[in-house]
Formats: sequence, C-alpha cells, structure tokens
Amino acid sequence: MDFTSTVILAGLILALLWVISVKNSRKYRLPPGPFALPLIGNLPQLDKNAPFKSFLKFSETYGPVMTLYLGWQRTVVLVGYDSVKEALVDQADDFTGRGPLPFLLKATKGYGLGISNGERWRQLRRFTLTTLRDFGMGRKGMEEWIQEESKHLTARIETFKASPFDPTFLLSRTVSNVICCLVFGQRFSYEDKQFLHLLNIISEILKFGSSPLGQMYNVFPWLMERLPGQQHTVFAQVEEVREFIKMKIQEHKETLDPSSPRDFIDCFLIRMNQEKHIPTTEFHYENLVSTVMNLFLAGTETTSSTIRYALSVLIKYPNIQEKMQQEIDNVIGKDRCPNMENRKSLPFTDAVIHEVQRFLDIVPFSLPHYTLNDISFRGYTIPKDTVILPLLHSVLKEEKQWATPWSFNPQHFLDRNGNFKKNPAFMPFAAGKRACVGESLARMELFIFIVSLLQHFTISCTGGPDSMNLIPEYSSFANVPRRYQIIATPR
Repeated sequence: MDFTSTVILAGLILALLWVISVKNSRKYRLPPGPFALPLIGNLPQLDKNAPFKSFLKFSETYGPVMTLYLGWQRTVVLVGYDSVKEALVDQADDFTGRGPLPFLLKATKGYGLGISNGERWRQLRRFTLTTLRDFGMGRKGMEEWIQEESKHLTARIETFKASPFDPTFLLSRTVSNVICCLVFGQRFSYEDKQFLHLLNIISEILKFGSSPLGQMYNVFPWLMERLPGQQHTVFAQVEEVREFIKMKIQEHKETLDPSSPRDFIDCFLIRMNQEKHIPTTEFHYENLVSTVMNLFLAGTETTSSTIRYALSVLIKYPNIQEKMQQEIDNVIGKDRCPNMENRKSLPFTDAVIHEVQRFLDIVPFSLPHYTLNDISFRGYTIPKDTVILPLLHSVLKEEKQWATPWSFNPQHFLDRNGNFKKNPAFMPFAAGKRACVGESLARMELFIFIVSLLQHFTISCTGGPDSMNLIPEYSSFANVPRRYQIIATPR
C-alpha cells in the first residue's frame, strides 16, 4: 500500500472514530463550546501564535467552562480564577490526572514524575518533594548553593566591563547549575563545552514545544512521525540529554555511599535498592532517568527566562529599578549576600518580582490535566479521557482580580502602607496537587539572583527604555521573552 492510500485510510478511520466520539459526547452534559469540524476540531479557529487569546474570545460567548476539540481530542478549558481554583484546589482529587501529551510521552517514554498518574505519580511526587526538602529547598543548604552561584554570575558579568552582551545563556548556566547541584551533586564551569551543548538543546526543545509545529505534533503525532521535519531533530536531541543523564547515573552507582547521599540521584538509587524485591515498586531505572530529565528541563528554562524578563522590565522602568536598589541598599547594603530572611524587609522588591511573574505569564495554559474518570463539575459531566486546560493566563490577567491587569504594576502586591500583600489569583506555578514541585526553589532563585544583580549593577541597554519590548517573542505553550543585549554597569 503506498503512502497516499495509507493516509487516506488513516483519515477514514479517524473520521469514523470522530463520529463515534461525538455520538458518545451527546450522552454527557458537556460544557458548551463552538461547533467543531471532523478530525481538525476547532484548530482552524485558533490563533496559532497565541492560542490562549482565542480561548479568551470563546469564553465571552460560552462562559468560564467550555468544550473545544484540538484535533479530535476533546478538551475542556477553564477560564478565570473562580473556575480554575474550584477545579484544581476545591476538587483537587478529581483533577490530579496529567494528560498523555504526545511530545512529553515520547521524550520521557511515559516514565517520570511529569507525565505520570495514579500510584506512580503519588510515589514519585512525594519522594521528589521530600528529597528537595532534605537538600534544603526552603532551608539553608539550597540557599547557600544559590548564593554561591550568584557570586559566579556577578563575577562573570563584571568581565563584560559595561559593554553590551546577551544574558540568555549566562542566566541559563546560572540557573541550571542550581539544578545540577541538586540532581548531580556538582556545578559545571561556565566554559564546560558539554554543559553548554546541553543548555542549547534544552532551549531548542522548549522553542519547539512552543512553536506551531510542536503543537501540531501534540495534536497529530501519528502523522508528524511519518512526515519529515524538525520534530525528528528535536527527539534526537532529547536522546542526547537522556544519554548524559544515564552517564551521570552510572557514575553515581560506581561511587555511591548509602550512608551519605550527595544528591537526588543518590537518594533515588538508595530507594531503588531498598525496594528491589517489591515487584510493584516505582523506584526503578526508567523512572529515575525521566524524573531527572523533568527536573533538569523544567528547572532551567522557566526560571532563567523569568530572570531575563525581569531585566527587560528594569530597563523599561528605570525608576522601578532605582527604587529597588534604594530599598536593597538600605536593608542589605552592597557587600552582603542576600538571603531569604531579607525578603520580609524588602516588600517593594518582592512585589516587583511577583509582578514580573504575573506579567510574563510564562505557561499560559499550565500543563494539561486529564480526567482519569468521569467528573461532575459545575453541573456538567466531563467524560473520562478529556484534556483539561486550566488557563493560567486568564487568572493572572483577570480584570476582577487585578487593578490594571494589562500594565506592569508592582502595586498589585502592596497594601496602602507599602507592605507586601498576597493575592490568591497569583498562580504562575499552577495550584492544587499538581502545582510545580520546584516552586519554593524557583522563588528562592528569583529573589537571590535578582537582588544580587541589583546590588552590583545598574541594568540598561543601548536603545534606552523605549527600545524595550515586553511582548514575548513566542506565545504558545510557553511565553518566551525576547532576547536583548543588555549593559550591566557596576555600581
């Protein structure tokens, strides 16, 4: 059978499945949504460069809980703080499922923390949170690693002697080194060729995941596997990252001392050993490789992109930068390394960092959730095997929750007396039982790195504040900030 006949046959089979699934859908009281075409669903109606904007438009007609079809995948989109909180927090147990996102499924071979469900997810999440905590996430050990790394960062920036440079890869190296300390028990030199190559790959993987082509892979994986294109290069790169991780695990096995674990891999290997006689254990080699990859990928790009975006904001609003520097000088001075204790005494700085995260809105869709059973929600029935998209974008930019959602405004996080105030709609790490496991690590990195940069430098660029564009370069699965040459003038 030639290729054309195969595609036609596949098309007919899918059309048939589509008809069956639509008939099944009528059995349920699904949330409302726009008319969907066979096979391609609502894809033609979405803005491929910023799909979340199309979702917001639909919600004006269909309300905060609506059904769409991405290809032939039934998807329920939750819009606004109330519906997102009600699902992820109030009905947390119903919404803990993670969708089998084809790109992640292939990259992780279905193993690891990020994409798992049920008992595997429960065990790996509990273990990962405990291990991160034991290594001082939110406590001293981790803080010292980040402070140490911030010294390497400022020393490297000083070598540019106030001439323009692109901070993208420098910040990736800095943030990734914190994850490397945690996972591999070592930091890499900023010149390490293999380390730089891996960071380049991570950046390419995220870019692909956020491109229309990456989204197409998630909707039509069977077709994209058969067509030529960048997806094959990206999976070859994913394989390189896996090989690096396997090599590191092998090194750990050879030098393991069960009485004093050095890092995440050691802890996992010890647990593997303890449970090797349990046939149902989730502590096995494939879960280790994929969980380390989850931490490595998730922990590098999101935090470094957020810091890079913060620098763009400080260039665009020099008065905000100056006010932060004054506050930091008064509380910490210029010579002492910032620590998390200082955060309480730096309300304005803390408010700016929160506002950077709100305004960048780095993962507008969150990671897709998935119904593992039929769920009742707000009077609707959401059938098993439905993708759930909690639109974090609609929470971070909701007019009911924020005084000026579309402007950068640190006052969103300050009360009348200038004290820091929380806002429950601040959800950049998502919420509920599948919220980001690295949240407290990311918060610590953002605070210590940004404060220490402002202690040592004033950030600007050759084109001045007006040349700074805060609209992301890519807006799809992730909002990826634009790249700029910046100037860091020593203070």
